[in-house]
Amino acid sequence: MIIKDVIKSIDQIAEKDPSRVCYDYLGETSTYGELKARSDAWASYIASSNVPAGEPILIWGDQSFEMVASFLGCVKSGHAYVPIASYSNAERLTLIQEVSEASFVIAINDLPDVDLSKLTVLKPSAVTDGASVSEDSFVEGDENYYIIFTSGTTGKPKGVQISHDNLLSFINWELKDFKLPEHPAFLAQAPYSFDLSVMSLYPALVTGGKLVVLPHEVCENFGKLFQVLPTIDFNVWVSTPSFAQLCFLDKTFDSEHHPELTHFLFCGEELPHSEVDTLKSRFPGSHIFNTYGPTEATVAVTQVEITDEILAKYDRLPIGIAKEDTIITIDESSGEKPGEGEILLNGPSVSKGYLNNPEKTEAAFFKGKNGYQSYRTGDAGFLDRDMLFYRGRIDFQIKFNGYRIELEEINFYLSKNEFVRYGVVAPKYDKDHKVKQLIAQIELNDGVLDNHTEKEVTASIRKDLTENVMPYMMPQRFVFRDALPISQNGKVDIKAVISEVNS
Repeated sequence: MIIKDVIKSIDQIAEKDPSRVCYDYLGETSTYGELKARSDAWASYIASSNVPAGEPILIWGDQSFEMVASFLGCVKSGHAYVPIASYSNAERLTLIQEVSEASFVIAINDLPDVDLSKLTVLKPSAVTDGASVSEDSFVEGDENYYIIFTSGTTGKPKGVQISHDNLLSFINWELKDFKLPEHPAFLAQAPYSFDLSVMSLYPALVTGGKLVVLPHEVCENFGKLFQVLPTIDFNVWVSTPSFAQLCFLDKTFDSEHHPELTHFLFCGEELPHSEVDTLKSRFPGSHIFNTYGPTEATVAVTQVEITDEILAKYDRLPIGIAKEDTIITIDESSGEKPGEGEILLNGPSVSKGYLNNPEKTEAAFFKGKNGYQSYRTGDAGFLDRDMLFYRGRIDFQIKFNGYRIELEEINFYLSKNEFVRYGVVAPKYDKDHKVKQLIAQIELNDGVLDNHTEKEVTASIRKDLTENVMPYMMPQRFVFRDALPISQNGKVDIKAVISEVNS
């Protein structure tokens, strides 16, 4: 099955089988027919709202059906969408607006109390059903389909532009290489502002499959999670390894209670050997895939099924073989061992670059000799024939619970606090090479602790960070030190701090 147009493929299913269920939100179901009607209505409303041609539209919301309908409404009216999770802090909305230069925001959920004078707000209540749209306006080819904002090094997030063709390359690979069941029912656990969600969203919708939603607020509450998880039915699991490990605490998370669950797709962070051992004991006969890829290359570009043979052969699991249309090379100039270095990606799923950020784009992207974009991942790794292995980062970017975090972004805001002279956040790694904790190492200004307790200072720093960074970027521990190590250029030696934390 080869998909040639994402939007038209979804609409064709709606026309042939309008009563087929496409969305299950805690038992509240919606059909393909309803998805087409509602997305058409959104497209008509957007078209009548005089959004400048080609301008992206911000969407503030949760994991509701209305959110997905508005995504399709945007691309049907010729606009990329920018998903922003409604649990984000208000500062993130204003920063993304500044970077994207968007002038419209769709408010699926109530917007935060911030200055919205630069934005025109579009609300679901203003959308009227019964509209029809022209396929001539659909996003296609190299036009942006969605833009995901990731962490940035100077406090400003970077907008990764993903085109319709980038997305097509990813979808067709997932449909071809992952042995998916017919009309798959995908777990939709990742928030839509996190590109892991795309691994479920579009492969489900272009195949007449179903999205079974575990909302963010359920995943954040263990009591709710372990109450809901046994009651929902799906056959393709998509998550970070960390989330699956959390679900091991539920004794009913096994094949006896989930007999339909046959596929596990992991991305976003390193997959531990021990986790696969546990999964295979709980779900014997299931297909477990490890994948790898940055947002800049559209979700993932490598995959390997973790068989018993792979488990027996490797202590640290491989991250896979490149999809057919992608070339992986290793820049050994940045490596510490022969054959090891920075992973470079080239192919049709690689982004054109960062939105309105030519400097960062030029630093990370370049045109390959084959005409496709290439991307410098910042990840260290090596190839054993065609199998890729991951060996950490070559810069100060990390993955924590699947989220990509620039440590320097947290450091930027940490050091702005009135009490702080120098502040560095260091990742603490576990035996499986995964980040288990973020620890803030802080040198305070002179005299601060003469007038304030550590508890008061910590509360002040936490308050400032809450206003400026995402919740998943908040350090779990704050350690106050007499002095932090300084490098030869007069700045805090971040590598030395990280080494000390993990010694």
